[in-house]
Amino acid sequence: MMDALFMSMQWNQLLCAERLGGRAVKEEEGRSPFLSDHDKIIFSGAFRRLARKTQVHPLASNDHIHNRMTHSLEVACVGRTLGIRVGAALKKAGDLPEAILPTDIGDIVQASCLAHDIGNPPFGHTGEEAIRNWFQKEGAEYLEKLTPEQQMDVLFFEGNAQGLRVLTSSEYHQHQEGMRLTYATLAASIKYPWCAAPTQRGERPKRNKYGIFQSELDYFHEVAGKTGLIARGENWYCRHPLVYLMEAADDFCYGIIDLEDGLEMGILQWGEIYEILRPVIADKNQQHELERALSRVNDSRKPALLRGTIIDAFISAGTRAFINHQQDFLTGKVEHDLISLCDERVMNAVQAAKDLAKQKIFNHPKRIELEIGAYATIATLLNAMCAAVYASLGDEQQVTYKDSRILSLLGESHFHPQVQAREGDHYYLALMAVIDYISGMTDNYATNLAKQFNGMGEVRY
Repeated sequence: MMDALFMSMQWNQLLCAERLGGRAVKEEEGRSPFLSDHDKIIFSGAFRRLARKTQVHPLASNDHIHNRMTHSLEVACVGRTLGIRVGAALKKAGDLPEAILPTDIGDIVQASCLAHDIGNPPFGHTGEEAIRNWFQKEGAEYLEKLTPEQQMDVLFFEGNAQGLRVLTSSEYHQHQEGMRLTYATLAASIKYPWCAAPTQRGERPKRNKYGIFQSELDYFHEVAGKTGLIARGENWYCRHPLVYLMEAADDFCYGIIDLEDGLEMGILQWGEIYEILRPVIADKNQQHELERALSRVNDSRKPALLRGTIIDAFISAGTRAFINHQQDFLTGKVEHDLISLCDERVMNAVQAAKDLAKQKIFNHPKRIELEIGAYATIATLLNAMCAAVYASLGDEQQVTYKDSRILSLLGESHFHPQVQAREGDHYYLALMAVIDYISGMTDNYATNLAKQFNGMGEVRY
């Protein structure tokens, strides 16, 4: 294999419009294959359920607080504009294939932004930790029949890897290429293109993050091959360049939206938010004009007046950084994120916003209380469901009536076809089916179902 440092990815391959499974592009009037990807994601049940999943504040009663769906839609808006501006600059420089338009780049980034949180379980990152915690402790017995690589998928469950599973396995055409998205959109959606299992060649950029389960490994190699991603090691490739735009759009929104939610909930004051974001506005006349407008409204309305100006500055900085470092992205030399390549004003503002959120929002006592409760909820669900599916794979005499009712709840489409899909992986795929079902739940459904399992829930139809 040629050393990755001497290889370069090519836009004509990176923007492959074929669909997973080698399916030919279907010409549609009024929309590109990449816009079709966007629509497939929007209409999926997995995306719809994001409306009742935690963004930062679990089970928030304030309707103005962001959930995973509103966050994903906002990230997609920022990503689309960022993609179009980058696409326009690439087109002007003659770097894009003739048939590709700047809006195609925007459509790919927008679709990947919509999908970036689609694999998150209920209760957000706390839900991820709760799944890991249960398998590392109470559920350790269920790992004995798994390979070491399969065990790592479960022990270190990752919402990013679950997201690829949703896109390629569990939605629409189950276990038959899933949503059947284009190779370009799938590659641009894989934020961490490596597995949980350690690689023997080189050090991955983030050891505590990964984006591929063993169950989707074949799809991963197919996507990487079709888009020409550079191999870095065993089951490990360079990122697709457009991943950096999706990631930046997410971080740009975090830099503003988390702080807005903190203001809405009375955790933060307007002054500390404006102090962080004001340096991003380089034009002093624009700054003075904005401050006059801000002085006329109360604090709850001020973020809306500032948001557009700040996001536009973020997008402009991200576009410049991407174009300036295009060759480094194409050769896989960029090890960090796009924001680290932006000018200092933007880079420092995003980092300061993250630090303030971590200090005051993520450590708020009410949030901590709800997070602890999420562990008990996830544990209740995993205890019952893992026991039932494992019983069904053994002696039929061991399947209790309770087990059979839980299997009915999981349903044929969630369980049996997947278990039969690959010989030798029955126990692993059974656990993945349980994780599919639980990670697909909304916060409310998971909470209510756990109460039902404990005999304390209300009967609802």
